[in-house]
Amino acid sequence: MCILVCASPTHSSRPALSFLATAAALLLGGCAHQASTLTSSADWQQTLAQWTDAQVIALGEQHDQIAHHQWEAQTVQWLAAGQRLGALVIEMAPAGGSTAGLATTSTEEQVQQALQWQSGAAGGGWPWQDYGPMVMNAVRAGVPVLGGNLPRAQMKQTMGQSRYDSHLPASGWQLQLDAIKDGHCGLLPESQFAPMARIQLARDESMAKVAATAVQQWSRPGQSVLLVAGRSHVRSDIGVPTWLPKDLRQKVAIAQSDKAPKAINMKADKLLTLAGNASQDQCAQLREQWKSRPAPQTPAN
Repeated sequence: MCILVCASPTHSSRPALSFLATAAALLLGGCAHQASTLTSSADWQQTLAQWTDAQVIALGEQHDQIAHHQWEAQTVQWLAAGQRLGALVIEMAPAGGSTAGLATTSTEEQVQQALQWQSGAAGGGWPWQDYGPMVMNAVRAGVPVLGGNLPRAQMKQTMGQSRYDSHLPASGWQLQLDAIKDGHCGLLPESQFAPMARIQLARDESMAKVAATAVQQWSRPGQSVLLVAGRSHVRSDIGVPTWLPKDLRQKVAIAQSDKAPKAINMKADKLLTLAGNASQDQCAQLREQWKSRPAPQTPAN
């Protein structure tokens, strides 16, 4: 059995209009062990062929990169065609959403409803046109798609739960705090770094729980459970893998754009460079959104 985890480079690629939605969408990160660069689809297929024994495969995407969405959709298609895909777990839908009871002929509207999908930036949603092809590839193949993200209703409460502060080593916790600062373009008061980092870890925890359960419930030997999330979420040093059971074998692959100003330095088994489109200036967007917003209050522990 394998779990495939797909992620993105920076959550600032998907700005939201509400404070919690923005926080949930604006964290930096990634993964890396033995890094290599993708040179062709054949190279990636060869890598997948070598990862048949992995129970966890993490794929890292940048949310605003079209090629990354195509990479994920194609990976789903390849794994499903080879009978290697047991389930698809996605960051883009909340835990509890599931297509498990749907027919392979279900409409996209039925799939979105089953996943409790929210589109549009106003609610911190995810554009269906970006992720729909990947999701529908799984549905058409009879592979259940499961929401993995922390439900929005739980995020505010999570901000006050200090148990997350000690989940990672001190260096890992500092990486999360630094990601909050950088991901919010210096606009977030320092008092909010820890509360927002707790949301990040809680989301990782939620996705790990759904993925681990999916391994037991849906995967047969030699199959994969695919988790698609922002690349910060699949970092093997501070992300979802730190919440997975220790006996689950896992792999991580993270993609970046060939237009990125500098190479990513994230812990992963494979680093991929894919043809990219120009990224938007997320910091400029955030500054515009937060011009008249009062400073958020830190909830009591």
